[in-house]
Amino acid sequence: MKRRTLLQASPALFGLPEWVQAQTAYPNKPIKYIVPVAAGGGSDMVGRALCDRLSRVMGQPMVVENLGGGGGVIAAQTTARSPADGYTLMQGYVATHGTAPATRKLPYDPIADFTPIGMIGSTPNVLVCNTNLAPQNIKAFLDYMKQNPGKLSYGSAGAGSLTHLTAELFKMQTNSFLVHIPYRGIAPAITDLIGGQTQMMFPGLAAALPHIRGGRIRALAVTGTQRHPQLKDVPTLEEAGLKGFDAQQWYGVVGPANMPAAIVKQLNDGMAAVLAQPDFKDKLSAEAVELMPMKPAEFAAYMKKDIARWTALAKARNIQLDS
Repeated sequence: MKRRTLLQASPALFGLPEWVQAQTAYPNKPIKYIVPVAAGGGSDMVGRALCDRLSRVMGQPMVVENLGGGGGVIAAQTTARSPADGYTLMQGYVATHGTAPATRKLPYDPIADFTPIGMIGSTPNVLVCNTNLAPQNIKAFLDYMKQNPGKLSYGSAGAGSLTHLTAELFKMQTNSFLVHIPYRGIAPAITDLIGGQTQMMFPGLAAALPHIRGGRIRALAVTGTQRHPQLKDVPTLEEAGLKGFDAQQWYGVVGPANMPAAIVKQLNDGMAAVLAQPDFKDKLSAEAVELMPMKPAEFAAYMKKDIARWTALAKARNIQLDS
């Protein structure tokens, strides 16, 4: 066999398994990236920003497909049922791989049905209140709650959402009673908070920041272990005495179960290269998203821990929703 013919021969002639052959050529066509929410908003922005940079690193187009509906269930099922060849990925986030598994019976297993690829970043939740309330800081607010039991209500993006569970965690740790008003999304919940129909809530910082800066709502404290760069003067809830209080709106990348390890590494390495770009960090930081690069095993452990944490809270607060 001539040398040119030998080089062009199929790898199958050398007895290589199909999955090895696939790895040697990966990627050789566009990669579909499913975002489990409608276009627009923070999650979509994060996904498109990542794909724009990752496509250059991988040498192939990253085609974003917004597949909202069912709180991420449709997107998750579509991804889980796709070939595990690295050409269908999904932006797994706190709803699909955190709060929903804790509160609902889902038609997918958030761990077994997916391959963790890497974390992108997160934004904390922020305790905000209507500006007409007297308390100007978190200590005064905690005192105000104790003095006015049952008189405060909080809005959420919907039953079982991170905004709901974070407020329930707050109620449990402060031994307080607050009335839950669920909305269909974060925007109408913030609108009613500004209008005074509700008095407080725990939106993600990315969604709340424009309203905080505009003086329409007041930021009292942030979740997480340290203050956020965008709100340096706002303390954490841990500083206010709520030890271990953490809630993060996080975003990562997953694929169907059983993806080849070499392809997972290639994608994770590509993500690491993107997350190391200073201007990419600046772009997401401006939207209150802080980068959290992780190896696949770290990301897998993070998701398991998040699901376990919210599952324990849901059981403690008797929160179990229909699928």
